[in-house]
Amino acid sequence: MTLASTPKGSPPMVAFPRSLSNIAVSVGGLAMFLIFASLLLISYPIGSTVRGYFYSVDRKLELPISLVNQTVSGPQPGNNKFNVIVDKNYLSNSGLELDKSSANPLVDDNVNASDKSFSSSESSSPTNEGVAKTGNVAANVETLEAASSGSANKSAGVDTGSNDTKNQAGSSDDAKMGNSKTGNVAANVETLEAASSGSSNKSTGVDTGSNDTKNQAGSSDDAKLGNSTASKTTKIGSVVSGCDLYHGSWFYDSLGPLYTNNTCPVLTQMQNCQGNGRPDKEYEYWRWKPSQCDLPRFNATKFLELMKGKTLAFIGDSVARNQMESMLCLLWQVEVPKNRGNRKMQRWYFRSTSVTIVRIWSSWLVRKTNEAFDFAPDGVDKLHLDAPDDKLMEFIPSFDVIVLSSGHWFAKQSVYILNNEIVGGQLWWPDKSWPMKVNNIDAFGISVETFLTALASHPNYTGLTIVRSYSPDHYEGGAWNTGGSCTGKQRPLGAGELVKNGFTDIMHEKQVTGFNNAIEKVPNNSKLRLMDITEAFGYRHDGHPGPYRSPDPNKITKRGPDGKPPPQDCLHWCMPGPVDTWNELVLETIRREFEDNKGSLS
Repeated sequence: MTLASTPKGSPPMVAFPRSLSNIAVSVGGLAMFLIFASLLLISYPIGSTVRGYFYSVDRKLELPISLVNQTVSGPQPGNNKFNVIVDKNYLSNSGLELDKSSANPLVDDNVNASDKSFSSSESSSPTNEGVAKTGNVAANVETLEAASSGSANKSAGVDTGSNDTKNQAGSSDDAKMGNSKTGNVAANVETLEAASSGSSNKSTGVDTGSNDTKNQAGSSDDAKLGNSTASKTTKIGSVVSGCDLYHGSWFYDSLGPLYTNNTCPVLTQMQNCQGNGRPDKEYEYWRWKPSQCDLPRFNATKFLELMKGKTLAFIGDSVARNQMESMLCLLWQVEVPKNRGNRKMQRWYFRSTSVTIVRIWSSWLVRKTNEAFDFAPDGVDKLHLDAPDDKLMEFIPSFDVIVLSSGHWFAKQSVYILNNEIVGGQLWWPDKSWPMKVNNIDAFGISVETFLTALASHPNYTGLTIVRSYSPDHYEGGAWNTGGSCTGKQRPLGAGELVKNGFTDIMHEKQVTGFNNAIEKVPNNSKLRLMDITEAFGYRHDGHPGPYRSPDPNKITKRGPDGKPPPQDCLHWCMPGPVDTWNELVLETIRREFEDNKGSLS
């Protein structure tokens, strides 16, 4: 057998050397490509993901803090373990927003005239899609990132800041959350990062200030909230400077309330919902979370330190009493105060820091007379809308912080007097052919402007004044005396479920207008702050006593055969309950004023 010879003129075949050189060139090129690509990925935004895999940096499981089991199994006040448990059935059946939302509500009042006695009855007795498809997972979570973006909204001249309501349980468009595919997730949360972007609009006289607070009592030392935008982590209880506190969402907090109806002896019986037999308790476990930051849990020790030697006065109607009792319940857990009240005011003194908590009744905040005036007969309340409450003003110089509550009494019968002339009335007007110049809604706005102007112009008062905005009620299907009901509401409304109430909206608008008008009249150094809770609390239809207004074991709590609901209170708030959030906001407002303005940031 003869091998074929190489044709003449052809170069000799050298296969092996050529193959090795090609391979060397290919490998070198591939190496250069990989090096270049790696540098590109690590250097640019997409590289954050790569860095996470290589260096464990920025790698987050998007497991929101607000996902918790529907069933409450005895979390105790002061428990500092923040265990997050997601229940598949709860999430799939819930229409709740667990981490972002905003709101607005309703009116009329069920004010008991016995409040005037100032007596306190004692009783002893959000989520992100990152977790949506997770199966059964048990994780010791070191770092969680909840990314939220916000835009500034403007409402009635008040800073509304960011109002991003995207993250929500069970909602279709506004929220993409852990749905029915979510399994059981147990997490011991050590670090939470809330990345937020957005701007906030400034409104005259509305404090937005700095909000960088230290770790608060009752919150977990292990749980921390980080500002990922600034690439740093701070303890839970801290908030972003300039954060708008009043737009956000309600989230479920397994830590529960800081007190119970059995650990606070100053609860008015009508607001002692558990003591009155209310069977559910979930309403006690929802807390407010601003969209762009965190609102610290109430820290009684911090409050008493900030208010050392000072007096805080709650002034106004029975809802002011509701908030004052909430404050006392929160403080009672660290120190039992001494009752120094009298017929003119309730007054509680905390000996350790010489702090005094006061409540003074004033239904309308303006001067009230009963004697006949012009064509208005004796016995009908006459409100002098251009004069502050005389009995109240004599005490003003002794207060360092004032929290105001008013509005609901403008649904009561009264005559309105302005510039020494009868200009209108509520549930009273002798001749329907005469047009009224001022109705009850306008009268409310005028009263706010009158009292705030007098307060800020008082020569002997230089304190901080917090105007808590109109508190919504939730009488559905009627008013408090015409079959309105809030029976059976066990958790907050979700986004898209809120039905706007025209009366609440216009009362809130008039109040804000009166506030802004007063701001324009008073000195620039006047400390007037609007605590704008109306929208957020529109979602809390679950927080009222409803039919559980007394401990009577024979009380009617269900609708009758004719479908009519039993008498109930859908204006005041259960304690513990949503009303405690108001005092978290009061504490944060005081902290901003007393710490930040001295250049001593927490």
